[in-house]
Amino acid sequence: MAKKFVYFFGGGKAEGKGTMKDLLGGKGAGLAEMTNIGLPVPAGFTITAEVCDFYYKSVKKYPQGFAQELKKNLARLEKLVGKKLGDPEDPLLVSVRSGAARSMPGMMETILNLGLNDKSVEGLARKTANRRFALDAYRRFIVMYGSTAMGVPRKKFDDEFDDIKERRTKVRLNIRKGHVLDTDVNESELEELITRFKSVYKDATKKDFPQDPEEQLWGSVDAVIGSWMAEKAVTYRRVEKITGLLGTAVNVVQMVFGNKGDTSGTGVCFTRDPNTGEDTFYGDLLMNAQGEDVVAGIRTPIHLSDLDRIMPEIYTQLTKVRSKLERHYKDMQDIEFTIEEGKLYILQCRSGKRSPMAAFSIAVDMVKERLITKKDAILRITDKDIEGLFYPVIDPKIPMDELQRHLFATGIAAVPGAASGAVVFSARDAENATAQGKKVILVRKETSPEDVGGMHAAKGILTATGGKTSHAAVVARGWGKCCVVGCEDLLIDYEAKTVSVGDTVIKEGDEITINGSTGEVFKAALSLTKPEFPEAYSSLMSWADNVRKLKVRTNVDTPYDAENAIRLGAEGIGLCRTEHMFFDTDVRRIAIQRMIIAEDEETRKRSLDELLPFQKKDFVGIFRAMDGKPVTIRLIDPPLHEFVPHTEADQKQLAQRLSLPFHQVKRRIDRLHEANPMLGHRGSRLCITYPEILDMQVRAVMEAACECKKKNIHVFPEIMVPLIIDAKELKILADRTRVVAEAVMREENVKIKYLVGTMIEVPRAALLADQIAGVAEFFSFGTNDLTQMTLGMSRDDAGRFLPDYVDEKKAGVLKNDPFQSLDQDGVGLLIKMAIEKGRKTKKDLKIGICGEHGGDPASVEFCHANKFNYVSCSPFRVPIARLAAAQAALKSKK
Repeated sequence: MAKKFVYFFGGGKAEGKGTMKDLLGGKGAGLAEMTNIGLPVPAGFTITAEVCDFYYKSVKKYPQGFAQELKKNLARLEKLVGKKLGDPEDPLLVSVRSGAARSMPGMMETILNLGLNDKSVEGLARKTANRRFALDAYRRFIVMYGSTAMGVPRKKFDDEFDDIKERRTKVRLNIRKGHVLDTDVNESELEELITRFKSVYKDATKKDFPQDPEEQLWGSVDAVIGSWMAEKAVTYRRVEKITGLLGTAVNVVQMVFGNKGDTSGTGVCFTRDPNTGEDTFYGDLLMNAQGEDVVAGIRTPIHLSDLDRIMPEIYTQLTKVRSKLERHYKDMQDIEFTIEEGKLYILQCRSGKRSPMAAFSIAVDMVKERLITKKDAILRITDKDIEGLFYPVIDPKIPMDELQRHLFATGIAAVPGAASGAVVFSARDAENATAQGKKVILVRKETSPEDVGGMHAAKGILTATGGKTSHAAVVARGWGKCCVVGCEDLLIDYEAKTVSVGDTVIKEGDEITINGSTGEVFKAALSLTKPEFPEAYSSLMSWADNVRKLKVRTNVDTPYDAENAIRLGAEGIGLCRTEHMFFDTDVRRIAIQRMIIAEDEETRKRSLDELLPFQKKDFVGIFRAMDGKPVTIRLIDPPLHEFVPHTEADQKQLAQRLSLPFHQVKRRIDRLHEANPMLGHRGSRLCITYPEILDMQVRAVMEAACECKKKNIHVFPEIMVPLIIDAKELKILADRTRVVAEAVMREENVKIKYLVGTMIEVPRAALLADQIAGVAEFFSFGTNDLTQMTLGMSRDDAGRFLPDYVDEKKAGVLKNDPFQSLDQDGVGLLIKMAIEKGRKTKKDLKIGICGEHGGDPASVEFCHANKFNYVSCSPFRVPIARLAAAQAALKSKK
């Protein structure tokens, strides 16, 4: 049987189903499902994502039989609706829309009103008895087809439209100041505009605007499929870490019109408030408009609740659709609808983008409403939802009169949170400034998909037009990025790079603060603070903790960080980097530097004796904060040259403070220089060369543990030796560790349960894990260095070429940045081998991970699958690791 490339829907039946997202895309699967459950959906058909996949794998050619199948389904649509595409008397008009399996709002193309030409526009005018409507639809089609299918710059069309408005519409309406709306342009003006649009098209393409509807259809299908690899779409997928999709599906749907007059309109709504999660109907509506007007933010819409006043019957019908879709999909839905002369049509539904706070509130509320289970709720939350809860708000301690003094403007609160930064007016400037370490706010009249890179780079987004469902709001909400839209008082001058309200002018580079929770804009960089977690967060995370198997520890070096990590749910410390303690005060720095500069063992020991009480004090604080939770303490790891100054002036100052000749200090520091310090004299190698360093650190750990135990503080230290390459090497250092530990316990007359283990961060250690496990009591995978050594890439330098290795438009060698998400094919294989070998020697060998991969959801899932005991990550990633561990446990049960 031949492969099916097109799926039809209409007349109350659909060939597809809602479960076919991978094949039909989210939009196509939604249209099929809504048709099947009896909602008023315009008829049409969906071209599968497999066609897009074939297209790019076959040098931009379509599969055999596809053209015939497309023609057959178009004829079926024409028969169902009783109209023909491009008919000069009563034309069928269609939209051609993209739709991938994952939502990518605004990143790919849409073309509306396809089927109009110089003859059919007159037929449409006669049939509807509304020539202005027909001409308006035609001018929209020329712009969308020209800019999308043929690459004509949109600005050329916009300039012509602005000229007509200025030269004719303003004069006719006697408007001296203020904006002219698209709906103010009359029939005669539209006639001239269409002529000029066709000239713009011909100048740019050297061809007349196509009059053949079949040519229009194929050009539009080409454009939508071509948009899958457009820069903005590729950038969005990279930012959102969307991989593994076939491509985009293409939806060809009968047009319904919201721009037929005062009884027509179009809108976007959410079945719950996407900012707070509150169970209220939420959305925007434009009367006498097409759908692109709402999403593009060209006009500022009215609130959805106004529909109840304007057309109460339609509003009641829409509320029933809201209820039906939420019950059916068991999630908050984003719905696009059109009203054509008093009749409601549903054009799309999908799971709605929501703020982090709303994500938790909706999930927990739906469990209470028995729409979903606790397991469903856990699986629904993402790592970005948790990250978003840490986003700042304006400091509540700032007095109201001070806020009022700085108030610049007020718009529509689109995405909650707050952001401060320097004003920039273009996406490119936002990206460049962020690359230089600056914080910026992107200010635009309205955003478009081309701005996505700058939107992601900016701390916040401010637009002069648009509503809560505009492009800016939807994209920003998906990223949990603060956003204010519809700030109509703003007068933005891109050439002068200024934004003004009345006489107050803000220039590029000036700092502002936006409040996405209130819509306020302040002409100053206000103090920001972290918000309180919502109650729903605690409920859902407790459910997650009840189902996960993996323990979650944290990487911290101070008592303060340890206490913070405990509040975030850490169950121990997986990595305490002792060397960081040496930098804490000037006294400590001098002591470690004296030890390094020393030429003999006795001087080194005296310097280490100075450091011991500091290290001990730090460990006491950490043990007290953890109170019985395991604490893995890594012995010194960096090469010694990192602790000493490298400029001549600083070296002279050090020599003076140590009362040593400058030449002696300089000579010693010069000897420390290494061509490749990452692979040099560091970690276990330092302890082999200078065992007195190990002695001091182990003594500090054990003395602190004994002191705490005497005070009834429970302690469980795990001493970890870094950079081991061989079992014999580990045995030398482990034996010495135990000798020192036992001596301290005898001196203190206290018995402490402790472990001695190692980091597996060198490939050789992974290969010899069975031998090393004979000595080690635990393994902790240091995946930062293990990744560098396995791939032969420095994470500090790979930024110059790594993007090309990840970019699917370039080399596409790696699925993800291997320093952010574990390279499971390569590094992961080494880890699996090491675990298997290690546990063959020691069945109950404790296994953990302490690289930053321990906070990456995909890497946590890998750890669960390979029976790790715990993962460890930075404090603010602890909640993400807890959630990811629970999700991994639930997925493995499935």
